[in-house]
Amino acid sequence: MRLVGPNGEQVGIVAINDALRLAQEADLDLVEVAPTARPPVCKLMDYGKFKYESALKARESRKHQAQTVIKEIKLRPKIDPHDYGTKKGHVERFLRQGDKVKVTIMFRGREQSRPDLGYRLLQRLAGDVEELGFVESQPKQDGRNMIMVIGPHKRKPDTKADRAASWPLGREGAAALALAR
Repeated sequence: MRLVGPNGEQVGIVAINDALRLAQEADLDLVEVAPTARPPVCKLMDYGKFKYESALKARESRKHQAQTVIKEIKLRPKIDPHDYGTKKGHVERFLRQGDKVKVTIMFRGREQSRPDLGYRLLQRLAGDVEELGFVESQPKQDGRNMIMVIGPHKRKPDTKADRAASWPLGREGAAALALAR
């Protein structure tokens, strides 16, 4: 086998018994790092420390991953225009924050025989928020409900500091207004 020392230096090709003896003398473990290579590559290292460092790297990479959050908005096919505007505002806010939105239209009674009303409402909502997000999954009927998922366009999520800075009064004015309440 090809042996690599504890500091990354090449020891050379040695027999397994010699490598085990060197590992015992250095009070380290003999770890096979490339079993498919010819000859196989082994390294002298502290295996406990190696596992700890690899767990730290895995935790660090998970921390930097974006967590996808799915928010849900429920509508009815015969929604009032003002209520539609309010729900559309919620969808826009969720998309600005970088969250996905699951839009559900609930059908009751005779409304179930008119799925085209729900489909048109979902298409209208998708058209109204197309500058903030895109349709990830097209509207589909699921029992009494029709479901569509809208995902945000790829960009950094809107933070509280960004909202305060973009406010007409600026960050300081927003803070003063909050203190005055």
